[in-house]
Amino acid sequence: MSAPGLPPWAEVGQKRLAHIQRVAELASRWAEQLHLSAHERDRWLRAVWLHDALRDAEESDLRWLAPEFDGPADLIHGPAAARRAAQEGESDLGVLAAVRWHSLGSPEWDAVGRALYCADFLEPGRTHDPEGRAALAARFPEDPEDVLREVARLRVSWLVRSGWPIPEITWRFWNHLVGT
Repeated sequence: MSAPGLPPWAEVGQKRLAHIQRVAELASRWAEQLHLSAHERDRWLRAVWLHDALRDAEESDLRWLAPEFDGPADLIHGPAAARRAAQEGESDLGVLAAVRWHSLGSPEWDAVGRALYCADFLEPGRTHDPEGRAALAARFPEDPEDVLREVARLRVSWLVRSGWPIPEITWRFWNHLVGT
């Protein structure tokens, strides 16, 4: 796969591109603070640039790319982007899993998925509780596991309050986090 950046097949508007750029800036800052190798930093950034690459695509196109995913339209862009990235040469299974499940969480993730999940939620353009999110983002390099648990708690709590069903992979992710 090429160097991190938006892939040529991406379908994103300006608002979505700005979000992806903020996620990339946050992940880059964390990678630097954590003194990650260039290889690992590149993995993180590939996942960031791919995670919402098809967020603004037509639902029919997304379902064609990810026919095995029968979830809501708002969540299919991850599985579709992971499939497309694999078709285009991305072979890192950790990057692909991060992209596929970035909206839901996954107990099988490596550090790439965990970082993307947090950076996507904590990027400074989010309007809900900007001070709380900024505090968590600042704390990530010091205690990534605790910040991950807190981000997951916030996301799962929101699902419970919304009355939506909790996807099976999300409750497995939550149980994995609280069991560690």
